[in-house]
Amino acid sequence: MPTSPASSRAILDHFSALSDPREYWRVVYPLPEVQLLVLCATLSGMEDFVEIRLWGEERMDFLRRFLPFERGLPSHDTLNDVINALDPDLFKSCFTSRVEALRDGDPDVIAIDGKTSRRTHARGRGANRCIWCWHGRPGQRLVFGQEATDVKSNEITAIPLLLERLELTGAIVTIDAMGTQSVIAETIVRRGGDYLLALKANRPATYDDVVRFFADPPADMIETDTAVVENDHGRIEQRRHTVCHDVDWLISDRRYPDEPRFPHLAMIAM
Repeated sequence: MPTSPASSRAILDHFSALSDPREYWRVVYPLPEVQLLVLCATLSGMEDFVEIRLWGEERMDFLRRFLPFERGLPSHDTLNDVINALDPDLFKSCFTSRVEALRDGDPDVIAIDGKTSRRTHARGRGANRCIWCWHGRPGQRLVFGQEATDVKSNEITAIPLLLERLELTGAIVTIDAMGTQSVIAETIVRRGGDYLLALKANRPATYDDVVRFFADPPADMIETDTAVVENDHGRIEQRRHTVCHDVDWLISDRRYPDEPRFPHLAMIAM
C-alpha cells in the first residue's frame, strides 16, 4: 500500500510499459488513476470490479493523496473494459515485477495452489480457475504469480508455466497432490529449488508403498517424531511428523512399469 506520492509513482513505474488502449480524445479517466485504484483495491483483497469501485468510493481521500481523480471514479464496467483491453501478458509481467520488489530477499517457501475465482461461474461452462503462487513465510501471504486454467485437470499443464516465471533458487516449493508430477518436480529442481509434494491415491502404487512403510517403519530408518500443537480455525490441532531419509527402496529400477521418477528425491514424510 502506498504511503506517499513518491511511493505511488514507484508503484506505477512498474506499469510504465503499458500503453493506454483507448483513443486519447475519449479518455475521461486517466490510465494511471485506473491502475492505482485497481492495484490498491486488489492488494486490499477486492476480487472483482464492483468491489474495487466500492473500495475506491470509501477511500477517495486516500487515493487523492497520490493522483487528482478530478472526475472521480469510473464505473465498474469501465474498469472492466479498460483493464481487459490491456495486454494481459505484459500486465502480468508488470505486476510480477512490482510484487517481486516487495519480497524481502529470497523466499523460504513458495506455495502453489489452484483456486476458483469468486462469482466467475457462467451458464453452460465451469468457473474460472487460477494457479496462485504466494510467499509462504510465516506471517507473510504475498501472492506474486498466477496462471489461468479452464478446469481443475489443466492445473498439471499450468503449473510448469508458472514455475518458469518464478525465481526458485534456494526456495522450497509446496504443491498439493495434483502437482505431484515428474515434470513439475524436474522443473523445480532445474530452476534451483526444492520441492515438497503431497502424495495421495492419484499415485496408487507409490502411495500404497509409503502407507505400508509408515504403518510399521523400521526404527533405524526414521527420524525421531516431532509433534506440534497449534490453535487454528477455532480448535486445538495436534500434528505428529515422521520423516524417513532412506528412500533408495522407493526409487529402485525393479518395481513396476511407468513408475514416476522424481529427481533428487531426498525423503518421505507423514
